[in-house]
Amino acid sequence: MRALYSKALVRLVLLLGLSILIGFLCVTRSYHRVSLFDQDDFSWQLRKSHNGNDTTTSLNARVDAARLIMEFVLSGKTPYLYASSALLFTDGNGKPALLDWSRFDKISFEARCFPAAAIRVGLSTFDDKLSKPDDLTTYRSPSAYINCNQDGARVQLDLAHLTIPQWWVDMNKLNPSDLGYSLTKVAQIEVGTSNASPVGIPSRIEIASIEMHERKYGYLYFLAAFLILAWGAFVFWFVKQYAVALANDLHARMQKDLPLVAYQQLALEPHREKGKSAILRLLATRYADSELDLDTVVSETGVNRNKVNDILKAEMGYTFTGYLNKLRLTEASRLLVENTSASIAEIAYSVGYKNSSYFNKLFKEEYECTPKAFREICKNEAQEPAP
Repeated sequence: MRALYSKALVRLVLLLGLSILIGFLCVTRSYHRVSLFDQDDFSWQLRKSHNGNDTTTSLNARVDAARLIMEFVLSGKTPYLYASSALLFTDGNGKPALLDWSRFDKISFEARCFPAAAIRVGLSTFDDKLSKPDDLTTYRSPSAYINCNQDGARVQLDLAHLTIPQWWVDMNKLNPSDLGYSLTKVAQIEVGTSNASPVGIPSRIEIASIEMHERKYGYLYFLAAFLILAWGAFVFWFVKQYAVALANDLHARMQKDLPLVAYQQLALEPHREKGKSAILRLLATRYADSELDLDTVVSETGVNRNKVNDILKAEMGYTFTGYLNKLRLTEASRLLVENTSASIAEIAYSVGYKNSSYFNKLFKEEYECTPKAFREICKNEAQEPAP
């Protein structure tokens, strides 16, 4: 069994290492990123907006080397000044288009602001019940506010947890709880100022390296299939090899225990002392008596109880209880193989055990398997053709 355990340990370590390596590769590759501007079918128009004509806000926006740059000065008498720039998605003919972003779960970009400010980044998504194709104010506008400074920082937004502005809900007279949106029809991505943006001074916002994040679950499905097959094969191999090794081990144990089998005549000639012979003879003939105990042996042989244990320890290597159990379990192993019609409980009782659960416990400790498994292993071994 040690050889099997050593071989299994080596294979287990190799399989564990391989599983970790393949797991790492599959998990990392499942996190896929795609640059917004590098998509083959991606086209857009730059759209700029700010407060009405009664303000003096100035706005200049452009896209330079896949970087959205917005330069502006907020000024005017309107209470809530704002300026924004958006990438309005278009088709091959330059007409507005709706993109399906449902496969993406996050969007990331590098944001830089001069001076530092809080800015708003959001989407415009078409709502089949509310939106009008030619009026972007009727599109749902989930967005998020981020802090931005001159040093720049990588920002990542969860596309499933953006916030619908309250002003849009009020403007469309919707239930305050109606804050859901769908990413199946996205019209544009927009960057704009907030109420915390500086007023009256030249400002600049740069948004670069816009990337869409998605999970490619095919890698995870492959990983799951690999783990199931690889570990299933290992378990199948180990169980099969364990059964073979256990059968060989049981066979060796049975051969070793032949001198102890009760149905064979014990060789008592070497035991010249009368006490030794009496003890061994009594155990060999009365082992199946469930009432047999050390006191009975002492009473019927006249040997001191300590002497009984000393004799058995010296001659057989067992204490009284250990030797008695050895005799009973060895006989039980024979009956399990030869008397296949008898139940486990019947065999336990026939060799001196009143409690079949206790018998099962002792048998498993001795043979490293249950009596039922022992019977099956020996049965399968007997059915295998001889080499």
